[in-house]
Amino acid sequence: MADKRTWDQEDKWWEQNFSTRPYASDRDYQDIRPAYQYGFESGTHHMGRNWNDVEGDLRTGWDKVENRSAVASTWENVKDAVKDAWNRVTGQQHDLDTDKMSDAGIGRTRQL
Repeated sequence: MADKRTWDQEDKWWEQNFSTRPYASDRDYQDIRPAYQYGFESGTHHMGRNWNDVEGDLRTGWDKVENRSAVASTWENVKDAVKDAWNRVTGQQHDLDTDKMSDAGIGRTRQL
């Protein structure tokens, strides 16, 4: 993403578009928002690196993210959203590849 968008701009985009993502079914935006912000900020910080090279570090870092919702508390529940935001900011994936998203994605189980 060469135009240097801010998180505020991305936040608005994700709020308008998150419901089209398969992992977001039956979720409120506020539940997924921290994962998008984490993916955006991580992608900006690690620009030029490959997702597979940083996923382990991001998994570890997710446990330290504040303001996680109960729904988005575990890495397995947010990984697809984080990766989606990562791909958008780094430009590594232009289309959503639902076949490669984990079966344990955020839309698979609902915690109340």
